[in-house]
Amino acid sequence: MASNVSRPSTSVAPDDPRATVDPDALAPVVWPAGAHRDAAGRLVIGGVDATALAERFGTPLYVVDESVVRGRAARIRAAFERAAAEAGTEVAVYYAGKAFLSGAMVRWMRAEGLAVDVCTGGELAVALAAGAEPTALGFHGNNKSVAEIERAVAVGVGTIVIDSEIEIERVADAAARAGRIQRVRLRVNSGVHASTHDFLATSHEDQKFGLPLARAVELGERIRSHASLEFVGLHCHIGSQIFDASGFAESAERLLAAHAELSRTAPVPELNLGGGFGIAYTEADDPDPIEQIAERIVGRVAETCARLGVPVPKLAFEPGRWVIGPAGVTLYTVGTVKAVPIEGGERRYVSVDGGMSDNARTALYGAAYTARIASRSSDAPAALSRVVGKHCESGDIVVDRELLPADTAPGDLLAVAATGAYCWSLASNYNHQPRPAVVAVRDARARVIVRGETVDDLLARDAGLEASADHDPTEGAHA
Repeated sequence: MASNVSRPSTSVAPDDPRATVDPDALAPVVWPAGAHRDAAGRLVIGGVDATALAERFGTPLYVVDESVVRGRAARIRAAFERAAAEAGTEVAVYYAGKAFLSGAMVRWMRAEGLAVDVCTGGELAVALAAGAEPTALGFHGNNKSVAEIERAVAVGVGTIVIDSEIEIERVADAAARAGRIQRVRLRVNSGVHASTHDFLATSHEDQKFGLPLARAVELGERIRSHASLEFVGLHCHIGSQIFDASGFAESAERLLAAHAELSRTAPVPELNLGGGFGIAYTEADDPDPIEQIAERIVGRVAETCARLGVPVPKLAFEPGRWVIGPAGVTLYTVGTVKAVPIEGGERRYVSVDGGMSDNARTALYGAAYTARIASRSSDAPAALSRVVGKHCESGDIVVDRELLPADTAPGDLLAVAATGAYCWSLASNYNHQPRPAVVAVRDARARVIVRGETVDDLLARDAGLEASADHDPTEGAHA
């Protein structure tokens, strides 16, 4: 079993606060609820030994604890429902499918009472194939094709989010041709800048999503001028990986000013304040409890509505990462370990059999993660390490700074926590690396919910490799 006793570290300055970190410890704020080490020191997730998972399914491997996913979905829905009830209104919680979407995930979310947000025709197809009722779907996207809009209207998607002026006419035309009245929201930018990475902040003015808040009333009235559209309210998303309610509350107050003005000519029944609630990727991360966030956001909405003299609208929120992120762990096999001298000491480079093809977030925006040896415990001192992948990029980093046991060696199983969101979604075949499988664990059982790719799958897609009786393989070759 892992010891709770702090151990000395190597290659870390004595005054560094990480010098007493136990590289075996599993911080509850980071790892899936219930994750622990067994008597042999092996990581156990959802009642299943990680080593057994690696032996059965191979590595890299995405592992998702189904009970954690469903428990978090139920928890966030309950938090917002309680807050909404206190404010005298109702709430709809949508799971943001972009974080991770599969047939199993759609079914879990619907079973826990969440609607589902999609933003492409492919995501819509998955949700429908999994049995989601079209009315329980919202359709996002800054560049929905005409075909995607027509499909969404035809199947009866509950709400389409208008993201640009041209979409007003496109959705109206599609609905008119289909003989339907399509519910729509208007996405606007509140100007509230989330405290997050620039690539994750989505409500400042100079970016691709939404429309200026100053035009909300004008464009809302334009939507209302179309008999084939039903304007249900405004929508805003201020960013991602946000730890408290302050930005959401300020954004809500700004939106409600336009909401109140639109309410003077016709009812505006809903207000969608988006998602972006953050999670802990490392012990240093300290997000507020979701119950506190819900209470503060909805409380500000109620106060603002009272001041403006308008009814509290039905609210909507769109968590993705918060639901799935902490439930995911990625397993890797260590291939090589080498020491690299740095100022004041050395850093150990721990290379694994995946990398930026299965987790692009570190390369994209410097995301931080937590890693632990999963196949055993160790009494070795902690060594400053960088977990890297096998791709031909110096930026192919999985975990930039971590303290791992100094005896970390080839063949060890390495686990990276909080990888449920945006890792599988952003996965690629860079360097012709097959994308890993996704395995769900629950009650000591494991099952594949997304099949992994093989090299044969990659070759089958390469049309240039198709056999042809009259093809000369030397044709066009140069000496």
